[in-house]
Amino acid sequence: MGADALLHAAVINNARWCDAVCRSHGYPGEFTGRLWVSARHALPFYPNAISLSPDVTAAEATSGQDPTRPYSVKDSFARLDLAPEGLTPLFDAEWIALLPAPGEPPAGDDLSWDAVTDPGDLAQWETAWAGGGDVTGLFQPALLADPDCAILACRRDHALIGGATVYTTDGVSGILNVFKSGSDAGALWVSAARAVAALRPGQPIVGYERGEDLAAARRAGFRVLAPLGVWARGSAVP
Repeated sequence: MGADALLHAAVINNARWCDAVCRSHGYPGEFTGRLWVSARHALPFYPNAISLSPDVTAAEATSGQDPTRPYSVKDSFARLDLAPEGLTPLFDAEWIALLPAPGEPPAGDDLSWDAVTDPGDLAQWETAWAGGGDVTGLFQPALLADPDCAILACRRDHALIGGATVYTTDGVSGILNVFKSGSDAGALWVSAARAVAALRPGQPIVGYERGEDLAAARRAGFRVLAPLGVWARGSAVP
């Protein structure tokens, strides 16, 4: 898969994941080929619109917004200026991809991974993911029944110390929501990549990250594909 095709697959995969989360809350989005839009939801950390084509215009990306409510847009190709539409930049990030299958675990690796399958375990996973924040009920049990979705828990000596979500569509596996608790970020990303490769063998692993997690992903072998940006108005925080 070439770089352009890999980027396109990463963008579509991420939109499908966002749609799955919104759908689990009763807010399914609409795919038009150029955009994904779920204008009515107010879920934290998830956008209301995602550009699926680099030539999407600012007017298209914000056409579904209600100016009286929070609204956010994931500019998948970092090409939009949404300030005239009343939105402000929230953050920039980078699409990433890992093509080769990760190697054997290094000596001394004591991390293990398993799939969350029970609503009670999902609630415990979300509490760890939130890291003491007040986000609850974002990851609904309906996700556990989605065959494209896997919610992975990372354990050391049976204790939950990290995790990630995996969504597999369009020939790639998207890794998202990577978190750690008391574990080195670099070691966790290396271990997470191996876990995803074992779960979805032969699939390129894609996602997007920024800051410390981007640096850790790059040390784990991920390469940067292209930039993206997120714009928001009000309390929308995708």
